[in-house]
Amino acid sequence: MTSRDDTSAARPCLLVFEDGEVHRGTHFGHHGESCGEVVFNTAMSGYQEVISDPSYRGQIVVMTYPLIGNTGINAEDWESRDCFLSGFVVRELSPIVSNQRATQDLAACLAEREIVGLAGVDTRAIVRKVREVGALKAIISNTDTDTDSLLKKVKAWPGIHGRDIVQEVTCASSYPWTEGLDGPFLPRLEADSEQPRPRLAVMDFGIKVNKLRGLVAAGYDVTVFPAQASAEQILEHAPDCVFLSNGPGDPEPLGYAIDTIRTLVAKELPTFGICLGHQLTALALGGRTVKMKFGHHGANQPVIDLTTERTEITSQNHSYVVDGASLDAGKVEITHENLNDRTVEGLRHRDLPLFTVQYHPEAAPGPRDAFYLFGRFREMVARHMPA
Repeated sequence: MTSRDDTSAARPCLLVFEDGEVHRGTHFGHHGESCGEVVFNTAMSGYQEVISDPSYRGQIVVMTYPLIGNTGINAEDWESRDCFLSGFVVRELSPIVSNQRATQDLAACLAEREIVGLAGVDTRAIVRKVREVGALKAIISNTDTDTDSLLKKVKAWPGIHGRDIVQEVTCASSYPWTEGLDGPFLPRLEADSEQPRPRLAVMDFGIKVNKLRGLVAAGYDVTVFPAQASAEQILEHAPDCVFLSNGPGDPEPLGYAIDTIRTLVAKELPTFGICLGHQLTALALGGRTVKMKFGHHGANQPVIDLTTERTEITSQNHSYVVDGASLDAGKVEITHENLNDRTVEGLRHRDLPLFTVQYHPEAAPGPRDAFYLFGRFREMVARHMPA
């Protein structure tokens, strides 16, 4: 199938960095403009999962793989209810969609969801700039081609650091989730049908639905709560365990979530945190987080599990990281490290039933090395369930 509007694709589009650097290309997707922090994603596949990941809220995503759009968009691979990123930049937008599951092309999808796309630029130069300078603010626009005007707009944008943007992606109220994993290529977890399904409270900071599917497949009775839910509201549902989801932005402004996690952890409820949930847990335990130069965004980050000495190729999407030196080593053990830069990728509490990881075990862009963590959580919950 092919439905891309070639006349629309020929319209000029600009990416202007806060330092004044300008990249000119052609527009696709939504007709408009948006500010964001520029990050790059190194995955060779899974662009639909990228654009539907709420963790990209406030960011303009540059794909390093040069040809994007050839597999189109389908209903099965959405990771959330919408697109939350600020813009999407590619070297070449495929004019042809060739996939039996596709129901829409990428340009139409972004137009429908009001996301501006930019194609025909030197993405290698943009990635090199971000690696050397860091994740700068920028504006992407096809409605204003005056670079001075665009530069004023991007300088006025507050950025994501120090802001709570989780409220822009979390659910409005609690709800049950019952859908499990489906499809021949997805990893499997066989739940024990003879055992009662533990009641799992999921804190939604911008959750991807494949996490929820994996938790159902692992045998949980899942209820999702908004990020602002208090510990008291969650405990009213008498959960047996807690899951802390991924999400966008700076974790430190989320004092309400940190307080809730601290209270739930003190109740000795088995807890598993991923990505932002990992960072918020570290803050709840007295640690701190720092902003990375350009973050980890891609499907090829090597991580070593220090407890098993096994290396996993992982999918990641984060701009902040836990400062390992800030943790109380007498209470918290670092369990995983990134083999590229030795940053903290996993934690566990030495006395409480709690562990977290920075990466995304539910993602399956090729490697499925880390999906075992859902099983590890299930085993930990089973040990703490009443006889």
